[in-house]
Amino acid sequence: MAMSIDSKIILYVIINTNNINKMIQFDEDKQNRRVGDLLKREEEELVQLLSGKYGIEYIDLTVNSINTDALRLIEENTARQNKMAAFALIDKKVKIATRIPEDPKVQEILNNLKAKGLLPVLYICSTVSLEKAWNSYKDLSFAYESKAGSLEVASDEISEIIEKANGLPTIISILENTLSMKKSYRVSRILETILAGALATGASDIHIEPEEDYIRLRYRLDGVLVKVLDFDADTYGLLLSRVKLLSGLKLNIKKDSQDGRFSVHVKDMDIEIRTSILPGAYNESIVMRILNPKSIGVPLEELGIPPKLLDIILKEIDKPNGMLLTTGPTGSGKTTTLYAFLKKAHNPTVKIITIEDPIEYHLQGIVQTQVNDKGYTFLDGLRAALRQDPDIIMVGEIRDGETAAIAINSALTGHLVFSTLHTNSAAGSFPRLIDLKVNPKIISSAINIVLAQRLVRKLCEFCKKPVPIDGENKIMIDQIISTIYDKNDIPPIPANIFVASECEKCNHTGYKGRIGIYEGILMTPEVNATLENNPSADQIEKAAAPQAILTLKQDGIIKILQGTTSFDELQRVISIVD
Repeated sequence: MAMSIDSKIILYVIINTNNINKMIQFDEDKQNRRVGDLLKREEEELVQLLSGKYGIEYIDLTVNSINTDALRLIEENTARQNKMAAFALIDKKVKIATRIPEDPKVQEILNNLKAKGLLPVLYICSTVSLEKAWNSYKDLSFAYESKAGSLEVASDEISEIIEKANGLPTIISILENTLSMKKSYRVSRILETILAGALATGASDIHIEPEEDYIRLRYRLDGVLVKVLDFDADTYGLLLSRVKLLSGLKLNIKKDSQDGRFSVHVKDMDIEIRTSILPGAYNESIVMRILNPKSIGVPLEELGIPPKLLDIILKEIDKPNGMLLTTGPTGSGKTTTLYAFLKKAHNPTVKIITIEDPIEYHLQGIVQTQVNDKGYTFLDGLRAALRQDPDIIMVGEIRDGETAAIAINSALTGHLVFSTLHTNSAAGSFPRLIDLKVNPKIISSAINIVLAQRLVRKLCEFCKKPVPIDGENKIMIDQIISTIYDKNDIPPIPANIFVASECEKCNHTGYKGRIGIYEGILMTPEVNATLENNPSADQIEKAAAPQAILTLKQDGIIKILQGTTSFDELQRVISIVD
């Protein structure tokens, strides 16, 4: 049916009226957005002015990432009520943004964080910045909804267990009792007991490893893994979630590895726990590395360095420039030795900067920086450190040619440099540096001394047993003793050496504690001449022999004769037979 002219006119008016209304509505929305943007810009400008008034640095969180480890330090309700948020956490330093820095409640929260051993740094920001931080709380899963999601380990409980524990059997008994508790509250207690047991026994690592039908718990004691007990997979599922939650890891990721950390405050000491989660055949496995300041703060004189080599090292540390290079595989105690160097070299007249991965022990009066997996490498840290006018630099590890070249050049230009390298022997360091494209002529000018080291377990003084020196042991001792260049280094040969037994004092392992065995090579004219011909490690060892510094093998045999360690332990760590 044809539409009349009047109907067409009416329809035209209606359509155009609707379009006009939409245009008006659109213009109002656009105007509102403009007003909103203007208000936000005015607030940012106001906050920047207030920054100068309060003497607090301004931060725009809309262009900065929010660290979930930091965010967890202040509960969401508390953060919103007091217009604040923690947004960055580096070691003990936590950065906190707030809209009202003068608020007494904000200051009270800062003081609470200080009481936990943290170092809060306050920033001022806008409400828009805080909204971004608060929205990040949703990324924390149910961290603030479940009872097991408390983000502080009950250190009082750990201290109580440590006091009760007099050995691994006691820890096992406490763990078995804890595992029998009701599931509603046992998971936190189980983790606390595992941590307490590790601290009580002096473990360096905790390994929790799923098998097909059970979960195995082991401690690394004095460098060797010791089984603690097995438990059920259902409990492990809860424990895994608890560890992930504490370590700031994602609960829903199960097919990728994750690394995190948390800390435990025990007896006025913060102990950091580094967590590694690795997907496996049956479930994810957990390794928790315990960074105990007591275990790494060993004086240089107590590391086990032979007296002659120790005297040489002390003289080299007193020099204003050059490099002291420590070598050995992972777990050989290199970092402990570097820290001992730093403590010996530190005094108020020098500036020391370290580049580490990770910072394992905080030294007062020393600037320490930590590399990460987001682009801040040893090379970046070293370049930045050189701009800070240091006297002494510690590079935790030389991993590539550029880092090696800059470290070597730093030693040539008035800096004393401490660093480590992964090689099997002191002599092997030179071919390794040449492989990294370092000029051999520069090596001889820059390096003062190269050390190699291993850690051997010490025999338990309460249960070690004497055995006569005879048979193959006598042949081996005589053979190695005959290679010692300076006969004054040879101790009196006893009638007996010692072997491991077992008792409660050593957790039935036969060993208690560890000590280093060392070797060193100084840069003498003979060694320098050898470097010009792209030498092998054997050639460098021959050139260094007249220095009369004990080798790893010789130092190990002497420690056996002194009753410090055993043949079995030395053979576990190094190859005695050529």
